[in-house]
Amino acid sequence: MNMITRRHALAIAAGTVTAAGLTTACDSSAKGDKPASGASGAAGASGKPLALPTGTIDETFEGRRIQISFDGGGGHHSPGLPTIKIDGKELHLMRNADNTWVTIVNHYETFPDPISAARAAVRELQGAGLVAFAPKKAGPIK
Repeated sequence: MNMITRRHALAIAAGTVTAAGLTTACDSSAKGDKPASGASGAAGASGKPLALPTGTIDETFEGRRIQISFDGGGGHHSPGLPTIKIDGKELHLMRNADNTWVTIVNHYETFPDPISAARAAVRELQGAGLVAFAPKKAGPIK
């Protein structure tokens, strides 16, 4: 007697849902749908990546002082990128290939601009101090 089991029914349902999801995803990419304007890496109204401001930003966010310099100095890590300081200590900032930004504090979360990245780092630190990055020099293994 061929009776359908619960396991078999669940497998069929899961396969159907997966196929429907893949079809929807393929249709969206074929139409050229763009991410929402608030999404990470979002482009401006013209479709071009958002431009970085010039000059400096000096603000207090959640009781911490954030200083961002867009002069292209990039600190000692990344020449040409903005320099971010939280309470006077440099926050390592990296630009991804898709023009999103990550910091050493939020390494697995992307942000559309350095300002958002700095504010997220302040929230993530939860009042803890930022420790300056100081790589150790290579030497003999002891």
